Amino acid sequence: MGEESMGEEIIGSEESSNRRTSPAAFFRGFLREPRQVGSVIPSSRFLERRILEASDLANAKRVVELGPGTGGTTRTFLQQLGQDANLLSIELSPFFHELLGEITDPRFINHLGSAEDLAEILESHHLGKPDVVISGIPFSKMPEPVAIRVAEAVKSNLAEGGRFIAYQFRSDVARITDPIMGSHDSCKLEMRNIPPMRVYRWFKPTAD
Repeated sequence: MGEESMGEEIIGSEESSNRRTSPAAFFRGFLREPRQVGSVIPSSRFLERRILEASDLANAKRVVELGPGTGGTTRTFLQQLGQDANLLSIELSPFFHELLGEITDPRFINHLGSAEDLAEILESHHLGKPDVVISGIPFSKMPEPVAIRVAEAVKSNLAEGGRFIAYQFRSDVARITDPIMGSHDSCKLEMRNIPPMRVYRWFKPTAD
């Protein structure tokens, strides 16, 4: 094993102790509502790193996570945010929403609802437009009209210069979102995840 691999294993052990993500809980959620979950196991630390690279959370004040699942990614995102930032999670599954309630960070807002209603949800929590929206919800499993409404809600409510990050197994999210937000800025494939995931990024242009 090389030094780089050994370093990753050490970092991974430290991260795992903080994440408190239960693969068993994630799998139970998948069995309960398979159309709302894109994988049978939580995201790997390698995928989380890809998401962090794309999202630049350290410079974000308001972040929205769509489909946080059991909260492993949520906890990782909170570690990257400043103390004056907020992270709003929007989870459609009551099962996952209840698990997310275990997160006690004062910067975290746990909301049960649909990403289609992003504008109303932000208003209900007295939040402005987010700098970053991160989506783990599987666009490939949503009815296309719903997926289109989600992409439109993200574009309408994202701050100018903001970033939309979507990590997905299939490319449906790009086919649906590109006509709405413009061509994606980047797409990186992370093979060290089960299943392998593509991490897409869009920027919302600033007004002239």
